[in-house]
Amino acid sequence: MFSRLRWHLPAALLALVPVLLLSWTVIAVYAASPSPSGSPGASPSGSPGANLPGDPVKGQQLFGANSCASCHGSSLGGGVGPKLAPIQKLSGVTDPKDPNYIKTTIHTGRPGTPDGFGANMPSFPQLSDKDLSDLAAYILQQQTAPHTLGPVELARSNVFWVSFGIGVLCLLTYLLARYNMRWIDRRAVARRERERLR
Repeated sequence: MFSRLRWHLPAALLALVPVLLLSWTVIAVYAASPSPSGSPGASPSGSPGANLPGDPVKGQQLFGANSCASCHGSSLGGGVGPKLAPIQKLSGVTDPKDPNYIKTTIHTGRPGTPDGFGANMPSFPQLSDKDLSDLAAYILQQQTAPHTLGPVELARSNVFWVSFGIGVLCLLTYLLARYNMRWIDRRAVARRERERLR
């Protein structure tokens, strides 16, 4: 009986850890994925782009042509500048999703803020009002579109999961060490008892 228990507990613990890790991963992926009803990417009226101030396709081209990705990331995940998908609320900004605020910020620029973005955002006075509307439309469309992780978010996610995995392995090692020490103690007591009875 004792010999069976000796390997059942470590085996159960070893089987439990991958199951927990897989469950948490599935939950995280499911939570991040868009749901079919009210799916991200569809505007409230049901047709993509119905409430947008301009053409998001042209806005995406302008985003690339004006090197916006160098500060805000190719997937709008942020970097030197704040995240644009989902758009990051900065201090002093009432509604960061207001098309007029987005257009004004692109056109006139913005000074650095204490939110961790000390660099000034440059102005783009050469862009027409239509260009600004298209850029705002692209940024606003990305608020409801399904997103892949940007480089910064991916790195943070990797650090979290690696740290979590190391923590779980340390806990498992500690539990197995405690169990083995008890088993060694019991064997030593049993051996001493047998020697005493001889």
